[in-house]
Amino acid sequence: MQLDMHYYGTYAMARAAGLKPEVATTIATAAQFVDDNAADNDVDFKDGGKFLTEATAHHLASTENFDNDDQRQVWVPFHFLPGGEGESYGEKLLCRKDSANAQSVLSFALSLSDRNYAPELIGATAHIYADTFAHYDFSGVSSPWNYIDNSTLTILNENDFAEELKEYNKQKEKSFFENFTCLLPDSLTGGCAETLSCGLGHGAACTHPDRPYLHWSFVREETGDTIEHNNIETFTEASEALHTFFTDFAKHRPDLCENDPMEFSEIKAAVREVIMTPADKSGRISAWQQACKAGKITGHSETIPEYSSDGWNDERNMLNHTEFSPDAVQHSAYRFYQAAALLRTYILRDLLPSQGLIVA
Repeated sequence: MQLDMHYYGTYAMARAAGLKPEVATTIATAAQFVDDNAADNDVDFKDGGKFLTEATAHHLASTENFDNDDQRQVWVPFHFLPGGEGESYGEKLLCRKDSANAQSVLSFALSLSDRNYAPELIGATAHIYADTFAHYDFSGVSSPWNYIDNSTLTILNENDFAEELKEYNKQKEKSFFENFTCLLPDSLTGGCAETLSCGLGHGAACTHPDRPYLHWSFVREETGDTIEHNNIETFTEASEALHTFFTDFAKHRPDLCENDPMEFSEIKAAVREVIMTPADKSGRISAWQQACKAGKITGHSETIPEYSSDGWNDERNMLNHTEFSPDAVQHSAYRFYQAAALLRTYILRDLLPSQGLIVA
């Protein structure tokens, strides 16, 4: 998923669950910041305190994406939560939509609802959870299970789109692979999609899994199976699942609520209308904003605050060399790193090993 869902859609679902605007903003910012937190610069305080910053994502054109150890620390826990299903190790690493593992991560986060970093934890967890509805059938490590027959990658509802959007889809595919190509030696740059992406995640499928209006299919080389993804349906399911998750959090923290939650059935048509919007990312963001402005999500008109990718990065950098380290806990940037560390440790050192999956 991209900014339109991880921030704007997440904010809308948190508000529909009855959470206060400032709480919904923190949750949505944390959800999106999982994708924007590529920093590894630690923070030092003048009193001798220090906190380590670990990346939860890397930029597309970063060579760190191809480091197998890094994939296991970043992509597996935060973007391609393993479903644990199947026979082989590689198959068990495949992300599965709304899996039992995903439900375990939700329960873990909700069990810490009383902590001061709870909104940041709920937001980061929402990112992991939402990605299971977009990234299912792919894994977060370079693997033959991510190889697809490129000739079979097909947008099934392309005839529903205007020519301008068809061209946009083609350009997105082209630019996606150009980002990978610039990192590889000349001997590999003429290769197929899975070679260019090193078989990582859904690289061979470009950004098809992340665009909510697409209905698409491919053939997995490892098994020869034809796999079809209807993003409209799964993103609608994801929105309902997030709404339920935030409603559960609201029950744990009534002090963070402004009103009773909307029933998802009341807003489902409006949410689906946004998801079906055939547009680029800015157009899809506009659709979420317009739906909230029209009162279709919370029952009254409101504006979704703009997201700033620099916000928490600037806040983290501001903490560097400040006087008193205990003050860090008052800042969302620090609380995000608390949440991310807990999630990474729980998933990699507890949840997955309990199923015999030793990943990192």
